[in-house]
Amino acid sequence: MTWRIVVIASSAKLELNLNRLVIRNENIEKINLSEINTIIVESTATAVTSALMVELVKRKINVVFCDEKRNPCFSLESFYGSHDTSLKVRNQITWSQYSKDAVWTEIIKNKIAKQRELLEENGILSYQKLDEYLREITFKDETNREGHAAKVYFNSLFGHEFNRNDENPVNASLNYGYTIILSLFNRTIVSMGYMTQFGLFHDNMFNNFNLSSDLMEPFRILVDREVLKMNVKKFDKEVKVKMVSILANEIYIDGKKQTVTNAINIYVHSVFSAIEKNDINLIKFYRNEL
Repeated sequence: MTWRIVVIASSAKLELNLNRLVIRNENIEKINLSEINTIIVESTATAVTSALMVELVKRKINVVFCDEKRNPCFSLESFYGSHDTSLKVRNQITWSQYSKDAVWTEIIKNKIAKQRELLEENGILSYQKLDEYLREITFKDETNREGHAAKVYFNSLFGHEFNRNDENPVNASLNYGYTIILSLFNRTIVSMGYMTQFGLFHDNMFNNFNLSSDLMEPFRILVDREVLKMNVKKFDKEVKVKMVSILANEIYIDGKKQTVTNAINIYVHSVFSAIEKNDINLIKFYRNEL
């Protein structure tokens, strides 16, 4: 069972030995690859052997590399995540527009519902406004209730002067957490044989992760909840550790308690089934409690 999240915060050499990750710095630490879910390489002074990278890709272990500011920069992905990738991609290209739009509508409904839930949890009465937006959502969200809900939601959580485009500790924390979640969606989608470039709604030619950006929307609220709880005043190591640890948190999906990592796998698989079978009832959304 993969459960460990490994963060490389200082200069080190990472190598492979007998199916173990070997971390060499002042000391030598060895971790069985079978235990590792995610590796975050924060230090740009870290060297990684090609043998280890190949094995990490084969085992579909999520690996995120950070830039000189220790912010997530890119992840390690396989060219081919599944034995039938060619077939899956051909199917993906021919998904019906109606089916994609129907699934996107359900994703947006669920995202706003979870935003509403977080506001109510914290006694913020503007959750009633999100109730209104939920009632007004049309097919494909053509009236952009998602955008209106987001403005009310973030201003309610972090203050009326808050803007998602500003540079501040709260936005830095949110962006870090979202990127970690996005990396999990990238890994999961690729491992199932699909391409992250072809989205349901997102269609930016410069975005390699259009599909991941679509599917992750309801999971953003997991990051929002933690940032709100921490009352972030400074974007530091403590915040980063908390954001990464979200992956090991437990939530409910399909009637069972699962880690966030496992829940993402179940959810993504259900979305693909819903699209291919043209049945939105097949989508399995998570809940914080039963």
